[in-house]
Amino acid sequence: MNKDTLGILRIDKSGSPAGPHSGRPKKGRYLWILVLVLAGLAFFLFSRSSGPALELGVASLQRPSQALTLLNASGYVVAQRKASVAAKTTGRLVWLGVEEGSRVTADEILARLDSDDVKAAAEKAQGDLDSAKHTREEAAAELTDATLNYNRLKILIDKQIIARSDYDVAVARLRKAKAVFERARSGIEAAEAALRQAEVYREFTLLRAPFDGVVLTKNADVGDIVTPLGAAANAKASVVTLADMGSLEVEADVSESNLGKVKEGQPCEISLDSIPQERFPGRVHIIVPTADRSKATVMVKVRFDRLDPRVLPEMSAKVAFLERDLTPAEREPVLSLPTAALTKREGNSVVFTLDPQGRALEVAVTPGEASGDYTSLQSGIKPGEKVLLSPPESLRSGDKPKLKEK
Repeated sequence: MNKDTLGILRIDKSGSPAGPHSGRPKKGRYLWILVLVLAGLAFFLFSRSSGPALELGVASLQRPSQALTLLNASGYVVAQRKASVAAKTTGRLVWLGVEEGSRVTADEILARLDSDDVKAAAEKAQGDLDSAKHTREEAAAELTDATLNYNRLKILIDKQIIARSDYDVAVARLRKAKAVFERARSGIEAAEAALRQAEVYREFTLLRAPFDGVVLTKNADVGDIVTPLGAAANAKASVVTLADMGSLEVEADVSESNLGKVKEGQPCEISLDSIPQERFPGRVHIIVPTADRSKATVMVKVRFDRLDPRVLPEMSAKVAFLERDLTPAEREPVLSLPTAALTKREGNSVVFTLDPQGRALEVAVTPGEASGDYTSLQSGIKPGEKVLLSPPESLRSGDKPKLKEK
């Protein structure tokens, strides 16, 4: 490399313009300044939107009874009085007067079987009874005649007017008349018993409700053959299934290790999956004195204090066993949120919610009593709104916080 070439590479420090493109370095300097300003602004905005990732909580309706709950258990609503109504005789179903959901009263006829044969048997028994009554009347008349004849001959034999043989015939006739009369009377009793039996058999063809209740299932239709055991092909044993809705209780499984927290008469709160917004008060009715070795649980039956028509058998239920009875105020749900969502701004209690664009929004609230990790609210937000947990002091409305990934 010669001296001319090195001269070209030397930096000119005189500051004098050189050539037709001498203005470019000045323009480049302004461009770099603009880039630095934009980078600083981006860093400032990023620093405001960044920071620690925050968690979200939800404002929800909490029940004060949760603080009084000693134990929770799950189970099902079960009717303690339930019956499968079946026939005591084999026959064809000719009439069915109920369906699922029908309310019935005790001794109400639910269905009828074909009864032509038992009806004929009852009519025959009635005829036999009438015949036996006529036979008794005939025997009674013969007994009366034999008695009168005996009395006359007894007077004559005492006066030795008639032969002894005539008197003996009168005595034998009287005894025979008495025997025939007694037989006729026994025949009436037998005919009456046969008639009662026929009526019982006829009653077997009528299916009656054993108690007041509601029809849960209908297991047979008109034309089906109904038999007591259902052993025949296509035969039905049970026609309908009834339940006494006044006997509904929750049967819950309690772990053996927690059984000491449960006692008879203990207040409870029952919740149903089908009616999640409701809580039903109840009490422990029975602790069944045996355990299920496969699950290591003991069945506890909880009775409703007040039955609701919406409660149906076999519904899934959860039972909270309480340490004491609830006051009327404690039975109502209270709007609560996680205590960690509360913070102070200028001496006021506030929480931060998120707007549809994901920006923080400061909302003033009026907190109530704290219970565990939750604090009740008297005003401010609505149930279901999401709030930021543990918001930093630097967080302000309009900031877009970073959220923890679930």
